[in-house]
Amino acid sequence: MTEKYNAKYIAKSSAIASRLLGGEMMIMSAIDSTFFTLNPVATVIWQVADGHTSLSDIVTQHICAEFEVDFETALRDAEHFVEEFSRHGILLVSDEAIRRKPIEDSAVTPTEAA
Repeated sequence: MTEKYNAKYIAKSSAIASRLLGGEMMIMSAIDSTFFTLNPVATVIWQVADGHTSLSDIVTQHICAEFEVDFETALRDAEHFVEEFSRHGILLVSDEAIRRKPIEDSAVTPTEAA
């Protein structure tokens, strides 16, 4: 088992589009238009990649708790997923919790009822 990513924090990049369709997570990179369909385990990792939870905690609290898999196997597979998606710029990886500013869309203004 490598320890490259287990103590790392992961978060979704803002340069992606993602949708859960028919139980499958679909992700597209806005940078290079690469398209991915995630398996159920990768979908869980994706959904909880909040930048505040370490990968090892994600594996322990979500993957091992929801799927019949031992920690070492789950962590190895999760590290592979994170490595691949970080190379594509889809996941952000950090040694510390990732703080992100809320996205504000100043072009959108509320409308009033007529």
